[in-house]
Amino acid sequence: MADPNGFLKIEREGLKSRSVTERLKDYNEIYIRPDEDVIVNQASRCMDCGVPFCNSGCPLGNLIPDFNDAVYQQDWHKAFLFLSETNNFPEFTGRICPAPCEAACVLGIHTSPVTIENIEKQIIEHAFAQGWVQANNCRVESGKNIAVIGSGPAGLAAAEQLNKAGHRITVFERNEKPGGLLRYGIPDF
Repeated sequence: MADPNGFLKIEREGLKSRSVTERLKDYNEIYIRPDEDVIVNQASRCMDCGVPFCNSGCPLGNLIPDFNDAVYQQDWHKAFLFLSETNNFPEFTGRICPAPCEAACVLGIHTSPVTIENIEKQIIEHAFAQGWVQANNCRVESGKNIAVIGSGPAGLAAAEQLNKAGHRITVFERNEKPGGLLRYGIPDF
């Protein structure tokens, strides 16, 4: 468990935005990346509830108390492993998800919930910076060939899971480039 009294000592600290004048010059992210100690403090606010409603609030079933505790312990690799168990693409879910996990956070009953979405985003950013995100080639092949139609988030997640199971995957996409909604529907920032 993170700090049992963390939620009593640390206030919720959301992300800070870059100024509009600055953002008009590029398509970079709107939010400024917080310092690592800010994320560790935010993770310390997790109470590791007896029934972590944040897990069931998350459409992916992310192991939120587990990765929060790992971040609090500053074991970023362990946090990445917990996040990767349930989430194929935390690099964008941490940016575009409306965070129903935060709405389900028990801490939100009496105060502000844990900044789960931002913690998730920082875990994956840390993992990319450390080179932990690698292609996962299955060692044992099933001998089955499977076609996945569409290279949007659902198609690519299905392809990744099927690849992990040892199947040979071919992804078909009608557009010029892969990505679906991620490429053609969501702006870069």
